[in-house]
Amino acid sequence: MDGRMSVREIIVVEGRDDTAAIKKSVDAVTIETHGYGITERTWELIDKAYREKGIIVFTDPDHAGRQIRRRITERFPNAKQAFLDRSDAEKDGDIGIENASPGSIRDALEKARCVPEEDTTDASRPRFTMEDMVDAGLAGQAGSAERRMAAGKALGIGYGNCRNFLQKLNKFGITAEELYGAIGEDK
Repeated sequence: MDGRMSVREIIVVEGRDDTAAIKKSVDAVTIETHGYGITERTWELIDKAYREKGIIVFTDPDHAGRQIRRRITERFPNAKQAFLDRSDAEKDGDIGIENASPGSIRDALEKARCVPEEDTTDASRPRFTMEDMVDAGLAGQAGSAERRMAAGKALGIGYGNCRNFLQKLNKFGITAEELYGAIGEDK
């Protein structure tokens, strides 16, 4: 064993270049979607992996990657999700996991999160509001986009506009302590 990080779950990526980058970074098994047109055979592989080992959805931080992620998580809502910051995935105008450093890939995979199962009786679960976003400097202020980008990277949930970022905070069950730690404030 060479001491490399090992990932138990199967990582779902878009293509073979992503698989190559993952394999340079960690010991893991991947399934490639080969883009948006996921075949029935690939869906079957993802389903088997989801049931037997669990999956981590790790798509490119671009429009196509978000669409593929959405399709996969609609079918597999409890899948873990890993997000790579766009700045870590860009090289010569090309955006993709294949452009990221092994360290960035490991960091994203270490921060992979799943959507907690909803417990409708748990009213104590914190829910962020747009007012919280403004109070934290994540909306409605100069530099809010940059703060969301930094917080999304620190939390491992990726970037989003105000509304999308607020949804991610609540969807992934981020706590106030985690959020304010990510933006470097006490609350």
